[in-house]
Amino acid sequence: MYNLFVYGSLRSGFKSPMYEYIRKYFSFIGNAKVKGKLLDMGDYPVAIPTNEDIYLHGELFSINHADEFNFAIAQLDDYEGLNPEDGEFSAYRRDVTKVLYKDQELTAWVYWFNGETADRPLVASGDVLQYMLEKSQH
Repeated sequence: MYNLFVYGSLRSGFKSPMYEYIRKYFSFIGNAKVKGKLLDMGDYPVAIPTNEDIYLHGELFSINHADEFNFAIAQLDDYEGLNPEDGEFSAYRRDVTKVLYKDQELTAWVYWFNGETADRPLVASGDVLQYMLEKSQH
């Protein structure tokens, strides 16, 4: 499984250093969506999986060279804090999920928030870029 779905700071619109890293190892397939809830944590949004018909919008990528996948995904795991020090909590986890791309259903790795989200407001758009734009206008 060599696909990656990103919805937050790893998306092209954020122009983060990690996006440049993704572009080095992965090819952009296109805009896609997954079943997920985008929640407002105050200063930033987080996403959690759901079985409801609520969608998270993002970008789908595929690894350029299968033999580089383990190295490339390990770097992203470190960026997302999946390997915390002893006694620390990992704020994210990486899972395989179904991705809707055009009229196809594919599978991809996605990083989900791993913390407490009870009582956090839903971001109805499901789009982190739109959320950040609206936040900056207030």
